[in-house]
Amino acid sequence: MKTNRCYCITLIRNYLLALGLTVLLPAAHAQVNADAAKTLATKHLCLACHQLEGKLVGPAYRDVANKYRGVPDAQAKLIAKIKKGGQGVWGQVPMPPMYVPDENLKTIVAWILGSAAPVTVASAPVVAKK
Repeated sequence: MKTNRCYCITLIRNYLLALGLTVLLPAAHAQVNADAAKTLATKHLCLACHQLEGKLVGPAYRDVANKYRGVPDAQAKLIAKIKKGGQGVWGQVPMPPMYVPDENLKTIVAWILGSAAPVTVASAPVVAKK
């Protein structure tokens, strides 16, 4: 009986988690004009090293979005990381500090974070019934 109860609770939790991650994405990420953000990313040379899907020199934006999914203050953390630059999180190739106006950076980061692959119930982890 306890195993069945644990399985049901886990299944419901995973379902709600998946539903929450697809429905409750922060509004700032969902309402970004993708064309305008991509134009800004091109203007500020972001797309010289990154692309939406697949690693180029730096990580794919979809991978970045998935890594930051559910992270409190993800937008502020990513903005700070882009401004400062860094090395070692995504490999040994360093990312130099980027000098992008704050408003443009907010738009670009919201677009990046909004590019996360959606979580579906089918892909949510489920504990096998014993």
